[in-house]
Amino acid sequence: MIDAKKFYINGEWITPTNSETIDVINPANEKVFTSIGSGCVNDINKAVDAAKEAFKIYSKTEIDERIILLKKIYNIYKKRYEEIAQTICLEMGCPIQLSRNAQTKVGLNHLKTAINLLNDYKFEFKENNYIIQQIPIGVCGLITPWNWPINQIMSKLVFVLASGCTCILKPSEISPLSAILIAEIIDEAGTPRGVFNLVNGFGSIVGDAMSRHPEISMMSFTGSTIGGISVAKSSADTVKRVSQELGGKSANIILDDSSFEKSVKQGVIKCMENSGQSCNAPTRMLVPFRRLEESFFIAKSVCNSLIVGNPQNEDTDVGPLANVKQYKKVKDLIHTGINDGAKIITGGSNRPKNIDSGYYIEPTVFAYVTEEMSIFKEEIFGPVLTITHYHDYEHALDIANNTDYGLAAYVSGFEKKDLLKLSKRLNAGQVYINYSSGGTEAPFGGLKMSGNGREKGRWGLNEFLETKAIIGE
Repeated sequence: MIDAKKFYINGEWITPTNSETIDVINPANEKVFTSIGSGCVNDINKAVDAAKEAFKIYSKTEIDERIILLKKIYNIYKKRYEEIAQTICLEMGCPIQLSRNAQTKVGLNHLKTAINLLNDYKFEFKENNYIIQQIPIGVCGLITPWNWPINQIMSKLVFVLASGCTCILKPSEISPLSAILIAEIIDEAGTPRGVFNLVNGFGSIVGDAMSRHPEISMMSFTGSTIGGISVAKSSADTVKRVSQELGGKSANIILDDSSFEKSVKQGVIKCMENSGQSCNAPTRMLVPFRRLEESFFIAKSVCNSLIVGNPQNEDTDVGPLANVKQYKKVKDLIHTGINDGAKIITGGSNRPKNIDSGYYIEPTVFAYVTEEMSIFKEEIFGPVLTITHYHDYEHALDIANNTDYGLAAYVSGFEKKDLLKLSKRLNAGQVYINYSSGGTEAPFGGLKMSGNGREKGRWGLNEFLETKAIIGE
């Protein structure tokens, strides 16, 4: 890996304007293992100038040229697959098996989706007496989070490249090394200078400078709802497009049928995946009242079977939280849940036994959670599941939709007719039936405080395009 303190601007690795650095901490042992550069407004100005110049040429490239470029990136990414997986494991504590089989794999899948899409996509077509052109929007600012670092970078970047846009990426300062690897891959693939630029740093400085910059036409942001609001406000004065994928508090309605035990088991596992640090995790389990105690027993059994430990161990199921700020937040919310009257049936705010360092929280399940409680309303973003009962499916829908968020929702059970009927009435951007995967082609994004815009597939490509009508002949 290149010197992590450098930025990638206009096809070169350059020294940042400032000498300040940001420590990168291994969350499994709380030790600093490297440092990155801390960007400023001047670094963003350089990157925007490079992207603006590159856009003049890259926006006019043929589709075949973009496909060739994406295929080169795909092949180089494959060669460095294990290095990417190990890097994600190190910088944000993701268990190595999940890092390989999901976190790293999804980057390749986004590339494959973009390549396939470009083979058939019509950027220009005739309709009635006018011509419709889909044209690249311009220079784009990309801000990505720490929890799925490669997924969120690639879900934006592949469509920047496919659309003919250019960009500046600011990854999370908590898990920035994945982005540096992507920059190296982009460089090795022979991507034209200035098409992709990387500036590390804090969101309050680098992200804000990007949002306010008059030459950036679009901001694509993934992160907290508070962060998304800040980006939108800073972008407003220059009337740029803002696409946001923000927080979530996803309900999981468990049907009262023959698949109940299986549905609960899979729901607990899905919630605890990535240490609960997924914006679409099914964190609010809704179960029929008559099977409430049964759900507690199943959930506790599943949590007790999960291996919590060193993310580099092949058998680890749950690693540490990615950073100390999140660790403290999750601990505080667990204490809030206890104070509000919810009952812990397994787990708690302490580290697991035999672990004396690292940002670890035991898989935790709260029972008897009501809609007024903070742990029902707030996004915890840790390995914490809440269980709430319902009396009938109408009641379940009312509870599920009683949230400020609307990113995802789940329905789990045997009766297909009931599953589909409930899915259509859930207020969420994606509804997962029996934990199915939407892959990298289904549109992903939220309603309400979970954001706007969509990523993945043709919807992800459309975010980076403007529609132009040529009327008359």
